[in-house]
Amino acid sequence: MTPDPIVNLPYFDGLLEQIDRGNAEALQAFGRHVHWGYWDDPAKADGSIAGFVAATEALCQRVCDAGQIGGGSRVLDCGCGFGGTIASLNERFSQMQLVGLNIDDRQLARARTEVQAQRDNTIAFVQGDACQLPFADGSFDVVLAVECIFHFPSRLRFFQEARRVLRSGGKLALCDFVPLSITLPLLKLMDQFAKSAIERTYGPVNSQVTIADYRTLATTAGFSPISTEDITRNTLPTYPLIRQLMRQTGTTEMEQVTQGGEWVSRLGLSRYLILAYEVC
Repeated sequence: MTPDPIVNLPYFDGLLEQIDRGNAEALQAFGRHVHWGYWDDPAKADGSIAGFVAATEALCQRVCDAGQIGGGSRVLDCGCGFGGTIASLNERFSQMQLVGLNIDDRQLARARTEVQAQRDNTIAFVQGDACQLPFADGSFDVVLAVECIFHFPSRLRFFQEARRVLRSGGKLALCDFVPLSITLPLLKLMDQFAKSAIERTYGPVNSQVTIADYRTLATTAGFSPISTEDITRNTLPTYPLIRQLMRQTGTTEMEQVTQGGEWVSRLGLSRYLILAYEVC
């Protein structure tokens, strides 16, 4: 019997603990999506959990739309968390073949409970490694990675695996925190001091891949770019709300690490990008 893969994402450990304890705010905020939000007009963000929930759904839909998903598509969502993106696609489209993949079976257990197929769709949640996809060549029309690629052991290997399981003309869409090339040396220096705290909070994270690196990844793996959208400004209201929730649960270090990430974004040292590619 193959042992379960080792998973070290402390923020998910804490979130699952809060959900098990019946923390209503944690469940409301992160019971479906576990990623940043998107506000059309950040100045109108009211700081409410309900507003944040709507914003996380908006970000999810924006990434899916970048991948040009429509009815009848075969979609693989890598790093699917609690199945929020699969649930969104399930509600928006019909005759879909939807697969969520995650390395942490605890997250998949919740997804299997919460997300049920409708509108002539089929849904499966599969435990596996995004860098070693357990699917046949050409199995999907679209591959997604919503705010998770920085956890993967190798972006190149993920791009290569996504290319393998996509049909001719298939799409890859993802969102990521992408540093400016000019600020990368400074961010690397900062990372030397904060790496341990970041890993205790968010687990293994590599946020030092620039847009130039992404161009190389795409070319090497056999993709051509479709679109690049900078939504940094639209995501900024996420930070104060998450820090507030962390403060309430007493996770001081997590709050401090998140505040550091906020400074990096507000100062323009790193950008939040939605990237989409097509199989060449």
